Amino acid sequence: MITVYGAPHSRSMRITWMLEELQLAYEFVPIDFGKGEHRSESFLALNSAGKVPVIKLDDFVMTESAAIVSHLAELYSNGQLIPAAASEQKARYQQWCYFALCELEQPLWTMAKHRFALAKERRVAAVIDTGAWEFQQALALLSAGLAEKPYILGDDFSAADILIAHTLLWAEAFQQPLAADNIQDYLQRCKQRPAFNRAVQKETVT
Repeated sequence: MITVYGAPHSRSMRITWMLEELQLAYEFVPIDFGKGEHRSESFLALNSAGKVPVIKLDDFVMTESAAIVSHLAELYSNGQLIPAAASEQKARYQQWCYFALCELEQPLWTMAKHRFALAKERRVAAVIDTGAWEFQQALALLSAGLAEKPYILGDDFSAADILIAHTLLWAEAFQQPLAADNIQDYLQRCKQRPAFNRAVQKETVT
């Protein structure tokens, strides 16, 4: 039994997208932050940080979206969504996964924290402009790394593309320009995947 705890517009989308790519059955349990459900005793027992996503694979509980999508790919994709262990392509996969988290997502999340996530007395408005500048630097690196490839590792879609494309969706929501043609084409290619659209529907309907 696979259970995903998440919320719309959060990193849980990465998990539902991966599960849809794998065509696995799962239950999506919405966590309403507005009602404080992320601070309930039952949810804190799953993740003491009070954050989503959380996944339960039978009795095994995991947090951290990048770790989850990689683990699911290793368990269920038969090598289709993650390269073979110890290969150069696996090293490149890890490089882009870490890039997505540390370089591409980080400035966007910093902007979000100083717009609405932090308590008002902790927000620093000037940080938002710096975050926007940092994101554009990371975006230029992504554009260069992507070049003319359809996906970040080449011809084949992988779990790394889920992390990158989801982060670009955040950028769109934050009204950050995605000027490079190859970035725009890449994001549209990812958004046209049937699994992506099923995941959007799953989180929206739920």
